[in-house]
Parts: sequence; C-alpha cells; structure tokens
Amino acid sequence: MKTLDLTHGADEADRAAFRAGPVDEESRTRLAANGLDYRRLAVDHDGFVGWLQTVARGFQDGERTDEQVAASRDRSGYRRLTGVYDPAGPMADAPVATIASWLGELTVPGGAAIPSCAISAVTVAPTHRRRGVARAMLEGELRAAQAAGIPMAMLTVSESPLYGRYGFAPAAASASWQIETKRAAWIGPQPAGRIDFVTRERVRELLPSLHERMRHRFPGEIDVPGSHWDGFAGTNPAAEKVGEKRAVQYADAAGEVRGAAVYAVRENHDDFTKATATVHYLLAETDDAYAALWRFLLELDLVAEVHAGELSIDEPLLWMIADQRAAKVTVRDHQYVRIIDVVACLEARRYGAAGALVLDVSDPIGLSAGRYLLEVDDAGVGRVTVLADGESPEGAVQVALGITELSATYLGAVSPATLAAAGRVTTTDPTTAARVLGWHTAPRLSIWY
Repeated sequence: MKTLDLTHGADEADRAAFRAGPVDEESRTRLAANGLDYRRLAVDHDGFVGWLQTVARGFQDGERTDEQVAASRDRSGYRRLTGVYDPAGPMADAPVATIASWLGELTVPGGAAIPSCAISAVTVAPTHRRRGVARAMLEGELRAAQAAGIPMAMLTVSESPLYGRYGFAPAAASASWQIETKRAAWIGPQPAGRIDFVTRERVRELLPSLHERMRHRFPGEIDVPGSHWDGFAGTNPAAEKVGEKRAVQYADAAGEVRGAAVYAVRENHDDFTKATATVHYLLAETDDAYAALWRFLLELDLVAEVHAGELSIDEPLLWMIADQRAAKVTVRDHQYVRIIDVVACLEARRYGAAGALVLDVSDPIGLSAGRYLLEVDDAGVGRVTVLADGESPEGAVQVALGITELSATYLGAVSPATLAAAGRVTTTDPTTAARVLGWHTAPRLSIWY
C-alpha cells in the first residue's frame, strides 16, 4: 500500500491523483451483480448536471437552476465525484446514488495535519434502498483512500446511525448556542483595537488566511476548500439571501486584522427591539479578537437573541458573560473520523502522558484490524509496532477495541475509560489508557462539508 508523506502533507499532485483514481473494483463488481453501474465522472462531463440534481434531491433540496449548476461546476473541481447508475431505469443518465470526496487535511492533537479523505454528498435514492448501494460506495471510497495511501477518512453527517458500521465514529462534537443578550451581560475582556464593517468581498479575502493561521490549534479542524468561503462570506452569486449577510473585522492595536465575523439579523415584526442575530461564521486568531467580536455581537442594538452553531464544546465565551443561564447550549455529534492506517495515524498525533498500550483492534470491513504496541515517551511522542498474534510485551496495558472506538478516541474527545464503562472497550487499566490517549484541548470543527 502506498503511504503519503505525513511530514509535508498532501500536495496538489497527490490530490489530483486521488481525484483521477479508478473506482474500487470490489464494489464495482458487487454493484454490477445487482445490475448497477458504478463509475466516476469529471466535473466538466455532461453527466454532472444529473449527478448534482440527484444530490439536491437526496438532501431534500429543490432542483438546481442553470445558474446554480454553473456555479457548482465552477466550484467542484477539487472533488472526486462518483455515482451509481441504473441502466434499466427511465433516467439512466442520472445516478441513483452519489458520493463525493477529496484529499484534505485533518488537524490532530499536537498540531500536525494529516492527509485525510473527506467524504460528502452521500445519497441513495429511496427507489434503490436495501440493495447494498450505500455499503458498496462507502467501502469503495475507503478502499480507494487506502490504495492512495491516505491514512484517515472523515465526514460530517446528516444521518448519524449509518456510518458506525463502516468504522466511523463521532470524534468532535459541536455546540449550538442561543443567547439572551440582555441577560447575558458582558463581563469579558475589552481589548484595544477596533471593530469595523467590511464588504462581503473583503471578508471573503480575509477568511482563508485567518483560518489557515488558526486551524492547527484545534484537533478536528480541516483545511477548507476554497469554494466553501464563498458560502460563508455570501459571495456565491447563485446562493439565496446573500444580501442579508453582514461582515465585520477586528484589527488589533497595531492595525493587524486578527479576526472576522459574518452574521445576519432577522427582524421581529411584533417588537422591533427583539430581533435575532445569527452568526454564520466567526474566526479569531487571538484571544483579543475572540473577545472583541463576541462582545460586538452580544451588544448589537435591537437584538434580543444571538444564535450560533458549530462552536466548540469548551467555548471561553461561557466565562465572558455574567449569567451563564442566558446561554442555551445544545451539543451534538459533528465531525466523524475513521482511521484507515493505524500506524500512521497513531504516530502522527501527540499524547497526554507517557505509557505503553497494546491495542487489539477489530475492524468490520477488515482494513485496519491487528495488534499494535503504542509506546509514548515523556514528550508525548508515540511509536507504533505491529505485533504478531498472541504477542504481548510485558508491562503494557491491554486494550481491546474496534476501529470505531479507536477512531472515537483519536482526537481526544472521549476517554477510553468512558468507553470501557459503556462496554465498548475492554482494558486491564482504563485509567492509564485514558491518560495516554487523552488531550488537553477539546476537538472542534467549525464548518459542515
């Protein structure tokens, strides 16, 4: 199996090779036995229109207009597009199932970013359920990633129960906030510097560089494809209601821009003093930028509530308001990851404590099963050795778990001790396992993809 260079990450040649790679032969054969055609298509192919309309239908969206199709085509060049087709159907040129993926990067504990197969646009038409289509596509994409030397897969999900059977696990939760502004009362820092309104075009320029400078601070964050920034900033001409979005930037006392936010306000026609502001995106490179932007949003005139999503479960904001009960916080699963190459993934991250663990890993689809010795030194650096069956180094803590459970612990979101208490992990020493695999920064992911 090829292995990508984890030291320098994926380059454009690696990304292009993955986009152009063939579909998985095992999945192609399995689908062909059911009379279905499994194939990859290029963004400039005539079939892109049918592929995109199938995705829209799968997510219960309306049919895409010609303008929206053109905008999506222009912004989809980074993706590997795959479809499952039914030659016997009345719309043989449109797929009955879709999947998209691309070679991205995932930030892991310690700040490294590892090449990861980001998966999106997974749909199966209700007319073709229970025919093994989803299984063939997802397993096929994982095997394609493995063949390309990609050590990790990741996705955000609409339907959470589906992905555990393929080894994916929720590894970074997100929080949605509803804040009563008057009750909250700002008690946080009041940094020097200034907040200014900027155009949507200007914030579109700012967001990528700000994100690039801060994404390595948080396990779970990814490199964001360029086309996504148009959605956040409201600069996609085919998107709806972009005129509602307003943008501000924060510049520090030296005049350097360190943060930006995009938000929209919805009037309350029964009481004009009780509008609702929705934060579409907020990026802060520094603590001062974070405090200044949130203070601005919570003190907007005529706004009674501020709503925000895809926040960390450990936001400093909670400690910057006088009444924490002013914030209603809802936590849900968000970023899912799936380890493909156990050795590469475990050696890429850093750890919370020194120790030695024998990880006896099972895998429902056989990609990553095996016995692995993880030895972590006092600096938190791990070294992994593949063990023979029955081999058990003296003094190492034994941990038996599935690839789903190992993936769940990977970013530090859940402790092996918690999973052991839940009956998901068996270990001779849950406390030591928890200390070794733990991390001090809560993982997060600030976008959907």
